[in-house]
Amino acid sequence: MTISSPRDVLKFARDEDIQFVDFKFLDFLGSWQHFTIPASAFDEGVFEEGLGFDGSSIRGWQPINASDMVVKPDPTTARIDPFPRYKTLSLIGTIHDPITGEGYSRDPRFIAQKAEAYMRQTGIADTAYFGPEAEFFIFDDVRYDLKRQSSFFAVDSVEGAWNTGREEFPNLGHKPGYKGGYFPCAPVDSQVDLRAEMCLVLEKLGIPVEAQHHEVATGGQGEIDMRFDTMVHMGDNLQWFKYVVKNVARSHGKTVTFMPKPLYNDNGSGMHTHQSLWKDGQPLFAGDAYAGLSDLALYYIGGILKHAPALVALTNPTTNSFKRLVPGFEAPVKLAYSSRNRSAAIRIPMYSSSPRAKRLEFRTPDPTCNGYLAFAAMLMAGLDGIENRIHPGEPLDKDLYNLPPEEQLSVPEVPGSLEESLECLAQDCDFLLKGDVFTQDVIDTWIDFKLKHEVTPTRLRPTPLEFALYFDV
Repeated sequence: MTISSPRDVLKFARDEDIQFVDFKFLDFLGSWQHFTIPASAFDEGVFEEGLGFDGSSIRGWQPINASDMVVKPDPTTARIDPFPRYKTLSLIGTIHDPITGEGYSRDPRFIAQKAEAYMRQTGIADTAYFGPEAEFFIFDDVRYDLKRQSSFFAVDSVEGAWNTGREEFPNLGHKPGYKGGYFPCAPVDSQVDLRAEMCLVLEKLGIPVEAQHHEVATGGQGEIDMRFDTMVHMGDNLQWFKYVVKNVARSHGKTVTFMPKPLYNDNGSGMHTHQSLWKDGQPLFAGDAYAGLSDLALYYIGGILKHAPALVALTNPTTNSFKRLVPGFEAPVKLAYSSRNRSAAIRIPMYSSSPRAKRLEFRTPDPTCNGYLAFAAMLMAGLDGIENRIHPGEPLDKDLYNLPPEEQLSVPEVPGSLEESLECLAQDCDFLLKGDVFTQDVIDTWIDFKLKHEVTPTRLRPTPLEFALYFDV
């Protein structure tokens, strides 16, 4: 059944004997929030008037003296939630001001919707496709604690290379080595069935899956690739993806994290993001220039590379993100583009010669980002590149990890910390403000929240490594 209107949703709820209706929305930083009503209280008025909640309890949103907010569900997002015990219909909503009725400027989904509208308004394209590859770790145990006089973290996995000597009664071996997880068959890959179940749940939700496999790191790193979709829909799908992966793992007594760098000295989790523009059903990135690209695609790349120092404040928005983005290690930090080259920040995949497959892959982002904000920011940077004909320069078709020192200095890099990236965002945000897609309030609130709640606390806290380095000085 195609669901496109409130009436369709109500009929679907009756036909499926739905008992509860759940309303989901994304907070400012990227975590799904929800509340639930009984099906008996669900009617068309919910779509017209919305449902109220306390916006002051959502991170980065309203002050307590102006806390009333309204969520209005999007009928096209209706899906049966696969995890609650009682049959539950799930709807994703956008946030509105209850007095003016206008969309809320700090609602990430609303920002993504405005970015798509701005793209169409420019006349450059009518469709932006995004395809994120969100990597993750599946652990068997996670513990951490923070006190004034102590702090620690410890993660564990039956797949961990550190457990080759552990008494497991019996220990059967077959554990991926450090940087050895890409991608051996079972029994070394012990999680093939678990990832397969995640895929089946995603497909049952109507989210097509293209592949699943173990990733490079030991300790249960995996990847499941969704089929590309239009930008706002992919923002919705990315949230379902994280929700499904975490809950399927939990049903098997395991836990998932999308932290970019939970393990020391092994590969971290990125979110390589494929993207392309189309108009009137035709791909705009295919042409006769380098790697089969069009000039328009090169300008899009130019916009991404020019604004990348600011972009990473949204695409790599945690202090942990920058433990993955370290020059000379596995993550691409060099702001260059190239075909087939996984050491460049932008790769042009060359798997297919079809113009319809022509796209770019921005390899720097990681899955701690708020998908709506990250996709919208990347699109706005690319559109700025097209509008201002920003050419990215010559491609670098060489291993950027092993350049001679003099060449290393000639290739710009992403910022070295979250604080640096936030400074870059403060200085370079005009491209995001076009069409009122992002507002200055959104930019300022993002920067202030990140500095106050993440950068400063991280700077203040001693770490175990510092004790190892400095205690006996």
